[in-house]
Amino acid sequence: MKKKDLKKLSKDQSIREIAKLKKDLFNMRFKKINGQLQNVAEYTIIKKNIARLYNLIGNKK
Repeated sequence: MKKKDLKKLSKDQSIREIAKLKKDLFNMRFKKINGQLQNVAEYTIIKKNIARLYNLIGNKK
């Protein structure tokens, strides 16, 4: 997601999005171990999006 899209989310939506991204990250770890991961760069993108969401939640307080 882009920064503009992330800023539009409410706090509850941000928390749900973080949970979804963490689940994706968890599944990607297994794919990486098994050699099934196609796009390795997506792993870092998801981690950055999680960090952005945590940062936005902290700023909204």
